[in-house]
Amino acid sequence: MNKKVNAKREAYAKKQEEQGKKVVTWIFAGLIILAIIYLIWTIAMMA
Repeated sequence: MNKKVNAKREAYAKKQEEQGKKVVTWIFAGLIILAIIYLIWTIAMMA
């Protein structure tokens, strides 16, 4: 019984880690996109 619980716990932890990595990737991608938009907007204001 204990092995079964540990296996489920490890599988859940692995799943959570993968989802966390996805979230971090999306956050950084969003920040990069916002930085590019801000750069374009700044250049447009100077012109």
